[in-house]
Amino acid sequence: MALIKSISGIRGTIGGKPGGNLTPVDIVKFTAAYGTIVSEGKQSIRIVVGRDGRISGPMVQQLVIHTLTGLGIDVVDLGLSTTPTVEVAVKMENADGGIILTASHNPREWNALKLLNADGEFISAETGARVLDLAAQEDFSFAGVDKLGTVTIDDSYGQKHIDSILKYPLVNAKAIAKRHFKVVVDAINSTGAIYVPALLRALGVTDVIVLNAEVNGKFAHNPEPLPEHLSQLCNEVVQQKADLGIAVDPDVDRLCFVNEDGSLFGEEYTLVAVADYVLGKRKGNTVSNMSSTRALKEVTLKHGGSYFPSAVGEVNVVKKMKETEAVIGGEGNGGIIVPDFHYGRDALIGIGLFLSHLASHKKGIKSLRGTYPDYFISKNKIELQNGVDVKAIFDTIKEKYRNQPLHTEDGLKIEFDQDWVHLRTSNTEPIIRIYAESDFETKANNIAMQLMRDIREFS
Repeated sequence: MALIKSISGIRGTIGGKPGGNLTPVDIVKFTAAYGTIVSEGKQSIRIVVGRDGRISGPMVQQLVIHTLTGLGIDVVDLGLSTTPTVEVAVKMENADGGIILTASHNPREWNALKLLNADGEFISAETGARVLDLAAQEDFSFAGVDKLGTVTIDDSYGQKHIDSILKYPLVNAKAIAKRHFKVVVDAINSTGAIYVPALLRALGVTDVIVLNAEVNGKFAHNPEPLPEHLSQLCNEVVQQKADLGIAVDPDVDRLCFVNEDGSLFGEEYTLVAVADYVLGKRKGNTVSNMSSTRALKEVTLKHGGSYFPSAVGEVNVVKKMKETEAVIGGEGNGGIIVPDFHYGRDALIGIGLFLSHLASHKKGIKSLRGTYPDYFISKNKIELQNGVDVKAIFDTIKEKYRNQPLHTEDGLKIEFDQDWVHLRTSNTEPIIRIYAESDFETKANNIAMQLMRDIREFS
């Protein structure tokens, strides 16, 4: 069905023929290419590997681990884990890199290899290009029988990750425990079912209801934590008379919340709320990608900081955060990056900071949401057919809207007074994403629909 190679990793559907899908042959080639590049100029190499709860996870995991050991690389196998936990483990282990086996929010037939450097961060676009080139050439040399790598199974990093969150200065476990929150969690049949309840208990939250708790990869609904997929969670929060609901994606790097009345806090406002809390404790700058709400900019200015937009993609957000010395950043899809914790989207530290903020608010979560500007982002996508010339489509749209402010550093962003629309191809799927923001939901939808009509007309 699909094989997508990008800065977000090597992502594809399981099965089919090599080169067109994520088959065992492709998994071995890309792993061998990555391992070869990481090993350059080094005698002893160690790589951390972890996976989410997908059905294909054990198969992919074994292929990756044995390819690495075949190269003479030692592997630290975390087993069922999360993306941020693997990132944290790379640093704690002083490893040379890491591989996370997850297709993030994609459906269950997908899987992926997310590749990390020695800092526990996603590899650069340049290194990614080298991986793709080397995989295409199949120019790797495997180790002899006396130099094969070893495998160490280590399931301690979940607790180590949680312990680090509890030690983080801005996470106030005592205040959280005093509020006696009742929380419903949608774990979407993946590793969030292990890690999120464990974190909540460590924070002093004893009343936790977990939906879709069996880690079997048979996702109970579309795993992307969007409003249309969270009706079960919203209903359960009301039925259980809970204080809030928490939803994560399968690899636990995206985070969103549900209010006590079953309404959505809004995934765009996860970062806004956490940034508001952090900026109230330490002054500084913020970063989000240019598809994220302008509410973050307003909150940042309120606290005396400066806001900086980045191109979409975690690598780009992290790069901009480093350039601007941001104290908090992330993406409007519920991705929280806390730089002095680690440079990666992390729903777990996000939960710790959000609940600390909510505990200090003294009222309910919906009241907290009411303290922020009310903007609406209409998020849409159009699937691409093979051979479609996206550049030609964007050029035609630029000509149509040539009298409006245009930004082309990441796809095409068009400004309309206080509103905007952002068009870009996805790093992870064969689609064009269309995001539009306005102060009224219908207005945002209308802007997005107009641009979708433009795309179809010019395709």
